[in-house]
Amino acid sequence: MELDRVDRKILHLLQTVPDITAGAIGEQIGASQATCWRRIQRYREAGLIPDQFVTLDRRKAGFHAMVFAQVKLTTQGRANLTAFSEAVQRYPEVQECYVLMGNVDFLLRIVAQDIEAYERFFFERLSQLPGVQEVTSNIALSEIKRTSYLPV
Repeated sequence: MELDRVDRKILHLLQTVPDITAGAIGEQIGASQATCWRRIQRYREAGLIPDQFVTLDRRKAGFHAMVFAQVKLTTQGRANLTAFSEAVQRYPEVQECYVLMGNVDFLLRIVAQDIEAYERFFFERLSQLPGVQEVTSNIALSEIKRTSYLPV
């Protein structure tokens, strides 16, 4: 999708003020509400804005532990990456999952109420998935920066 100067301004505002209206965007960038609304609809139809959701503060919601788990599958497990991918999608604790190139196969960002809850998740679910050879867990002590903002 080709983005012009007006598109970039609208997308910047949508990312920084998620509940902003098309009218307010128009006022800030010098365009009509209808123009802004049509462009936003075009972004949605093109998949540029795939969904809208509310972001919760994980700590205030009771999830005090964030763990980055590097998962290495067995040789047989690598033959069916899809099975592992589908399994982790069923776990709400897994917030993000990436397939990696290198000495590990997956990187997961997992939230839990505390370290004990992560330990239960690790032993009862994650390590029990078929094909898992090794899991290296790194506990995040503090969060320096977290954003989904793209510098359009």
